[in-house]
Amino acid sequence: MKVTSSLILGLICLSLSAQTDATIASKVMKGLAEKEQMAASSLVKNITFKNIGPTVMSGRVVDLDVNPNDPTEFYVAYASGGLWHTSNNGTSFSPIMDQSATQNIGDIAVDWRSGVIWVGTGENNSSRSSYAGIGLLKSTDKGATWEQMGLADSHHIGRIHINPSNPDEVVVGVTGHLYSPNEERGVYKTKDGGKSWEKTLYVNSETGIIDLAVSPNDFNVQFAAAWDKDRKAWNFTGNGPGSGIYKSTDAGESWTLISTSNSGFPTGDGVGRIGLAVFDNNIVYAVHDNQYRRPKSDKDETSDEGLTKDDFKTMSVEAFLKLKNTRLDDFLKDNNFHEKYKAENVKAMVEDGAVQPKDLATYLEDANSLLFDTPVIGAEVYRSDDGGKTWKKQNQDFIDDLFYSYGYYFAQIRVDRNNPDKIYLAGVPLIASSDAGKTYKAIDGDNVHADHHALWINPVRPGHLINGNDGGVNISYDDGAHWIKNNSPEVGQFYAINIDHEKPYNVYGGLQDNGVWKGPHNASESSRWHQSGHYPWTSIMGGDGMQIQIDNRNSNIVYTGFQFGNYYRLDLDSGKRNKVQPKHELDEKPYRFNWQTPILLSPHNQDILYLGGNKLHRSLNQGDDWEAISGDLTQGGKKGNVAYGTLTTISESPFKFGLLYTGSDDGLIYMSDNAGGSWNLISNTLPKDLWVSRVAASKHKKERVYASLNGYRWDNFEPFIYKSEDYGKTWKSIASNLPASPVNVILEDPANDQLLYVGTDNGLYVSLDQGENWEVFQNGIPNVAVHDLVIQPEAKHLIIGTHGRSIYKADIAVLQEMSPDKMSEDLVVFDVPEIKHSTRWGNSWSSWSEPNTPGIDIAFYTRKKGPFSAKVMTQDGIEVSAFTLEADKGFNILSYDVAFSKQGKSEYLKKYKVELKTADDGKTYLPKGTYDLLIEGNGKEEKRSIVLE
Repeated sequence: MKVTSSLILGLICLSLSAQTDATIASKVMKGLAEKEQMAASSLVKNITFKNIGPTVMSGRVVDLDVNPNDPTEFYVAYASGGLWHTSNNGTSFSPIMDQSATQNIGDIAVDWRSGVIWVGTGENNSSRSSYAGIGLLKSTDKGATWEQMGLADSHHIGRIHINPSNPDEVVVGVTGHLYSPNEERGVYKTKDGGKSWEKTLYVNSETGIIDLAVSPNDFNVQFAAAWDKDRKAWNFTGNGPGSGIYKSTDAGESWTLISTSNSGFPTGDGVGRIGLAVFDNNIVYAVHDNQYRRPKSDKDETSDEGLTKDDFKTMSVEAFLKLKNTRLDDFLKDNNFHEKYKAENVKAMVEDGAVQPKDLATYLEDANSLLFDTPVIGAEVYRSDDGGKTWKKQNQDFIDDLFYSYGYYFAQIRVDRNNPDKIYLAGVPLIASSDAGKTYKAIDGDNVHADHHALWINPVRPGHLINGNDGGVNISYDDGAHWIKNNSPEVGQFYAINIDHEKPYNVYGGLQDNGVWKGPHNASESSRWHQSGHYPWTSIMGGDGMQIQIDNRNSNIVYTGFQFGNYYRLDLDSGKRNKVQPKHELDEKPYRFNWQTPILLSPHNQDILYLGGNKLHRSLNQGDDWEAISGDLTQGGKKGNVAYGTLTTISESPFKFGLLYTGSDDGLIYMSDNAGGSWNLISNTLPKDLWVSRVAASKHKKERVYASLNGYRWDNFEPFIYKSEDYGKTWKSIASNLPASPVNVILEDPANDQLLYVGTDNGLYVSLDQGENWEVFQNGIPNVAVHDLVIQPEAKHLIIGTHGRSIYKADIAVLQEMSPDKMSEDLVVFDVPEIKHSTRWGNSWSSWSEPNTPGIDIAFYTRKKGPFSAKVMTQDGIEVSAFTLEADKGFNILSYDVAFSKQGKSEYLKKYKVELKTADDGKTYLPKGTYDLLIEGNGKEEKRSIVLE
């Protein structure tokens, strides 16, 4: 590989100021107001989207609030899927936050007497996909409407408590920004229902309140858990001296640090996330993610115990050469070294000086392994019997296999109101203790997801639990011995989606912590599958589901995988699975793979697979063998415990094999026009250091390429979208009128080069003029993060993968027909799709079933709003039906039930002496034949045919 002079220029440019400042709250709120106005006047607001699931695997629940007088009624808050309500014990749910400006939730609180609901927006975990919020929302009408009640710059809210004696008095724990310091964090209190707020506890600009617990006997007694953390795209530090426990005895008016050096609770740099549970004014529990290191255990290098990676870090050459070959071979095999590395030849390499023993450790160490290998103390439980003055550690042994070094994701503890010694810890899995935290047992069942975040314990019926986890909601009535799954809400956190070309075509998607799923696009979401035993969607891979590529010659051949580049070639027909991840050499540093590693099947040859680490890798034989066709296409990575300096997106031009583009998480975009023989850095003039969320070669013009950059991991919510007409030599911003929200994907329509689609952290947009103007495009989709977009070309469907509300689809045929000339016309009526006639229309197979009702959508475009009329006529001029409507500027959809009007039926019978049967639903449907449709308005008239086959 050779690198051109543009690389040198690019490295100089990297020293320029970066677009890495956090976006101020007023700009975010202004953007939401702008979006609301755009939605009201959008040209495409009448084109609807349909949710196609799946639902059974669900998504992350962060909180539950249960009616104390009737536990069959409760609310479920999803991290990025909104708020849902049930009044039938989870048999069905209704979304009640779809009209709000966000679906991202950290915590909820309900005043059950008045029905007032408080939502703290912005997830209180600190995961890669923990989306920010816009402060506090309040509903006084059970979710019909929502009002923003302040704290807009909080981003993430940990906990809300309402005074049971005074619902206008509310105390809130604010976690604060995830990726940047900010002042709006700590404990806030209102006494007037949210009209005004007072900050009553503040630690520092990087320490927020992750948990807030109140004594069930006395609202005056409260405990707050402060969390000192620092998250960057390349590193997460989940501990610091600012972490600790505070107490208030005046209902949150003032606070005192009680986790002092003489209290028995850990203090200092190693204090991590803390969760709290209060039994009464005296008994308080805390679960602590202790980040202090465990004591080292000495081990003899030549002992017969299994070798570990760390053994090689200080091992001498002499000691290495004395290792038994069988012992070394076991280590190499267990750690998935390439099969060419056997004990004998590795020893020869060491003896020759080609590698050192420590290289075996380096071979295995990437950022992800370092995160898991960190030998921290981890989860531990403390109890106080004197209201927090003193604390005693309850567990004698390490509570292993609960947090897995992911303390930023867990730390929920609950105590049974009936028994002060009965506690529950939420992690991986859900565990319970009956002896105040000394010993534990796992209580999650086969149909319960592993990662747990919310738990309600019935205060009057021991053993009745409602559990929220990464896989939705489960209910138990026997203390976790058995669980009911309650996953009817259309919730799913997709990272990536794709389609095949079968009939009907299938949709594929990779989900956060719920694997990869496949299902037919026309499957209806219902509970009918409980009877048949066949859910229409099928899981084809576990872990955190990632990108999917489907061989267009044989859709049974699928490439997909889970986090950090662990990809496989699946044969869905035979069930075979082959790992296809490139491996570095023993004397090389490990390749860096992004959490969402990009893969791409070449549009020119479906045997050719690309996979991006920090280098671009290519396989010519379906992933069996690999070669790196580039050097490092990133800035080189940064020291930290998160993989960084990785490729995030790959594109190959359909016009030329080997015309390749890559984008990285640290802001670099490269282009090669010779299949990787040489690379040009083409992002010199773009904002620096931002995550390249997408680079896409045009399907219409060889020289054209698009790029979107994402500043979310800097708390920068500006939209960055660019277009180049000269292979990236120069770029033009096409973000134009997009409101503030990070961009995840840009997609060019394959049939119409004027059509562009953009998915952001707060919804979907379309441009009808190559990015000069954008329209809100989400009728039927709430304000949720859109992670991925794909078009099924034969069906002319746009498929939308959201990170919170599963998958949607829309028919975009009418958009694809629009040209700049048509956009300037006063009236454009689109062809009406044919419909197959049926004698069953309007009839039921029994008196207990719903009638089968037909319908067709008649679409038209008008350059200005106004009254329109439509007539349906026989070809010899008899009017059989007519309607009027007030059309919006833009695209309009007229739904027609294919039935006679009363007058139309009369006129038809005067002309034709035939029998017209009235259906069970009281309508008389048109006979088979061809009819004329006339639409008139704005001084124009257009005629189309309606064909009933």
